[in-house]
Amino acid sequence: MTPPLTLRSTAKAEVQEAYDYYEQQRPGLGHQFLLAVRRTLAAVEKTPLLYPKIRKEVRRAPVRRFPYTILYLAEPENTVVIACFHGRRNPKRWHSRN
Repeated sequence: MTPPLTLRSTAKAEVQEAYDYYEQQRPGLGHQFLLAVRRTLAAVEKTPLLYPKIRKEVRRAPVRRFPYTILYLAEPENTVVIACFHGRRNPKRWHSRN
């Protein structure tokens, strides 16, 4: 049995911010972004150990078609998403979250 997936409030806010941005760029693009994020989250939930560790216990799963990455901790009792991170941001912004 795979552990449940939870998103921290900061990760939820980042997804919402990106959705809003893409929706402003082109109506419907935000929805496409959400679908891509949901697919990535489903893959992470199904096989949390599949994606590589990038710093200590933090793992990275790329979001297809968009320059975002899902950063998460694969713990025995649950999988915790700590960020939905844009690839051009300074990576030190999320280092304190784990």
